[in-house]
Amino acid sequence: MSTPTRKDAKQDSPTGRDQARLLLALVLKIPLIAHVVLLHILHLSENSHYLDLRTEVTIAVIRSFLNSRPRTISSTQKLFSQDPGVKGRIWVSNYTCPARGETGVQDAVLRAIEGLREDLEDPRVDIHLPEVAAVEAEWTGYRAGATRQSTLPPISERERYDEMMKEVSSPATILYFHGGAYWLMDPATHRPTTKKLAKLTGGRCYSVRYRLAPRHAFPAALMDGLVSYLQLLYPLPGAFHDPVPPEHIVLAGDSAGGNLALALLQTLLELKRQNATILWNGIERDVPLPSGVAVNSPWMDITHSSPSCTTGARYDYIPAVEIDSFIEGRPACDLWPVDPPRRALNVDNAFLTHPLVTVLLARSWAGSPPVYMCTGWELLGDEDKYAAAKLHADGVTVVYEEYQAMSHCFAMLFVYLAESRRCFAGWSGFIRQVVKDPAAIKGSFTMVKAKSLEEVEVDPEKLSPYSEAEMRAMVGRQARGVKNTKGKGEMSKL
Repeated sequence: MSTPTRKDAKQDSPTGRDQARLLLALVLKIPLIAHVVLLHILHLSENSHYLDLRTEVTIAVIRSFLNSRPRTISSTQKLFSQDPGVKGRIWVSNYTCPARGETGVQDAVLRAIEGLREDLEDPRVDIHLPEVAAVEAEWTGYRAGATRQSTLPPISERERYDEMMKEVSSPATILYFHGGAYWLMDPATHRPTTKKLAKLTGGRCYSVRYRLAPRHAFPAALMDGLVSYLQLLYPLPGAFHDPVPPEHIVLAGDSAGGNLALALLQTLLELKRQNATILWNGIERDVPLPSGVAVNSPWMDITHSSPSCTTGARYDYIPAVEIDSFIEGRPACDLWPVDPPRRALNVDNAFLTHPLVTVLLARSWAGSPPVYMCTGWELLGDEDKYAAAKLHADGVTVVYEEYQAMSHCFAMLFVYLAESRRCFAGWSGFIRQVVKDPAAIKGSFTMVKAKSLEEVEVDPEKLSPYSEAEMRAMVGRQARGVKNTKGKGEMSKL
């Protein structure tokens, strides 16, 4: 099955009216821009010695937009999932993995959820398992012979895949999960990232259009991720690709996509602990681990319990945030609110502390393949530091890179920065190496300084100031509704 259900790109593209509204909104930001420019030139802004003028202005403008009047969930989701179309040095081939009548994926996800259930506040609460759905994805590769204005040739999706494969020089297959807090964005919005990773690794990306909240809550996205992984390993009839050896697969993602990549890894680890197989296309299949995992600013704590969710706002374009911040003050729409009420858009309240949701609560990562993680001095900084330290303590080979004074997913937004080029070099370099020779990867913990790119070794034992007990206590308090006093409601204004 190769025809996607997604709308034609032209229907999703911004209209002239949308562009005019954006221009007007930017005009209204002129006083803010002038203020930021003046402070930067006079070296009076807090971040002027870390950031260049362009970046500091951009962060201020984005933050001001996020602090504007709240929109409905449905209108925001539509706005942030627009397809700009395919143009430039990129191959995109759409494929849809068809839904199957069997329940193997549901059974496997349920086994993993139940096996890790000790972390739930109320273990008597049942999980609602959605149906296994058809899962769309974009095969993405670099198109060296194209120009910036090139469009895709008018050939079939299968033929586009074949043309893409002619330019692939590495066996690396990146199973990519886009960010967007589990309710925003799309593979279409992340094509610049998947194209760049494909170019730098010489491989290809399989970028998954997983089901979005709030219509599809946990574990819908996790099920779609598992379906996509199985499809790479054991392709169904009609698939474009040959079976991909697990040693050629790297799970990757940014923000919520990083959460999903690590939740999928923890699911695979739990199934391995249980010696479980999965019924897939009528055959009981082993589910091997991938070669590695490579995540960028992963969202590890759905409850936003760490202090950096407030203090990191100094360096981030995302305002200070708490668990209820995405939903407070929003007008009602067809997607929200839901019944029964939820504090988070993507998960029922009873499962906020489950380690397949708030992934930093996983008891053990022992047996995991190598993991790359990068982060900035951002809202998610504390949870990323804790997660990297926990992985290391559990015996996992970790390549951790912390970028001084950088914001959330900075390399994907501020592509012109030297720090961004360094980040993509580290991210893609890990992927290349973990596929080529994972045994050669050495664990490292590094802080990359702003502007100079000087690399400073970091002690993983001192990376996070929080013990496991302290982190669990913070998450537990937040999940029970004991809130911080700062940052409340800011993210509702997206």
